[in-house]
Amino acid sequence: MGMCAWILLLAFCGITFAADEHQSLVLRAQSDFDRVYLSGKPLLTDAQSCAQSQAALLPVAAPEELSLIHFRSGYCTLVSSLITRERGSFADAERAFRQAAATWPTLIKGKNQVAQPVSSGVRVLAAMAVLEGAPDAAALPELDRQLASALEKPSCAAGVVPERLCRDLLAAAGQWRGWIAVRQNRLEDAGGLLDPALWPGWSAWVSGRRAFDRRDFQTAVAGYGKAVADWSARETSPPTSIPSGVHPRPNLASALADLGGAQLLTGDYRAALRSLDAAVKRDPSSAWPLFLRARAKEAAGQRDAALADYNLASRTAFAEAGENAAGEAHFYRGLWLFRRNDRARAEDEFASALNFAVAPRLRPDVMAWRNLMAVIGGACGASRASLEQALPAVSPFFPKDEATAAAALCASSDTASAAGNSLR
Repeated sequence: MGMCAWILLLAFCGITFAADEHQSLVLRAQSDFDRVYLSGKPLLTDAQSCAQSQAALLPVAAPEELSLIHFRSGYCTLVSSLITRERGSFADAERAFRQAAATWPTLIKGKNQVAQPVSSGVRVLAAMAVLEGAPDAAALPELDRQLASALEKPSCAAGVVPERLCRDLLAAAGQWRGWIAVRQNRLEDAGGLLDPALWPGWSAWVSGRRAFDRRDFQTAVAGYGKAVADWSARETSPPTSIPSGVHPRPNLASALADLGGAQLLTGDYRAALRSLDAAVKRDPSSAWPLFLRARAKEAAGQRDAALADYNLASRTAFAEAGENAAGEAHFYRGLWLFRRNDRARAEDEFASALNFAVAPRLRPDVMAWRNLMAVIGGACGASRASLEQALPAVSPFFPKDEATAAAALCASSDTASAAGNSLR
C-alpha cells in the first residue's frame, strides 16, 4: 500500500474515531440528563454527573447544539443547588440558562427567515435561579419584569426545553411574581397572582396577612394556620425536581409568630402560647416572638412569666446586630420596667428607643408608650392630646384600652381642676 493510501486510511480512521467519540459524549449527556429530568426526586450524584457530561460535550459540540447543552447544564446544576442549597451554585445555573438563550438556534421558516423565539422556559429558569439564590430586595423589580415579559408573550415550541416543562414553568413564574409582590408588601397584587392549588402555603399566608391588616383576627388565624401546616408538611420532604422544587423558602419561625400573634388577639391565649413557644424554639435569636409571648402571658394572667419574657426579649434584641435592634431592645426594656412599676425609668427607655432606628411596625407603639408614661405621670395637657392623636396608628398589640382609660382619667382631672379654679 502506498504512502498516500496509508495517510488517507489514518485520516479516515481518525475521523471515524472522532465521530464515535462525539456520539458517545452525546449519548452519555442525553442519558445523564434523562435520569435527572425523569426522576421525581433526583439524586445529587446524578445531577452532578449530568452537569459534568454536558460540560464534556461542549468543546466538541456543533453551534446548533450549544443551546440545548447549556440548558441541560443549567437544569442539572439547578437541581444540584436545590439539594445542597449552595448560593454560588444557583449563580452557575443562572449563567448556563443565560448562555442557552444567547446561543439559541436560528430556525428558518420559509422565505421570510423568521427565527424561533427563545423559549419562555429558559427565560423563566434564569430568573428563578436568581430568586432561589436569595437576591437583595433591589433586584426584585427587574426579576419581576423578566417574569412578566416571559408570560406576556409565551413561547414553548419544542426543541430545547420540553414543551410540558415549559408550560409548568410559566405557571410557576406567575407564582414567583406573587411572592415578589409579597416581599414588596403589595398584598392585593399577591392575592391575585398566587394560585392556592399551586402554592397553597403562600396563598393562605397572604390571605391571613390581609385579614390581619383589616383587624379580622379570626380569619387571620385561619390563613396563618393553613400556611404553617402546609409549610411544615413540605419541610419534612422538600421536592427537588423542577419546577415543583423551585419555590421560596418560608421562615417558619416568623410564620409561627404571626400565627401566635393573631391567636393572642382573638383571646385564645393557650393556642397563642403553643405557637409562640414553637417560634422561639425555632429561632431563639429573634426578639419579636419573645415579646409576643410576653404579651400572651400577660393577657393570660401570668405576670411573672410575662416579666421574664419582656426582659429576655430586651436582652435578645440587644444581642442582635440589625440596624433596628437597639431601639427595639430599649422598647422591650421599657415595657419590662413599666410592668414592674418603675415608671420613671420606663419613660427613659421609651425615649431612648426613639433615639435609635426602630422598625416601622414598632415606632407608633413606642411613641404612644412614651406619651402614656407622661400622662400617667400627671402631664395631662399636651401629652394627653399627643397620646390621643397617636392611638389610631398603634399596632393591635398596644394596650389601647389601658391608654384610653389613662387619658380619660387625665381629662376628668383637668375638668375637676378647672372647676375648682372657677370657684375660687
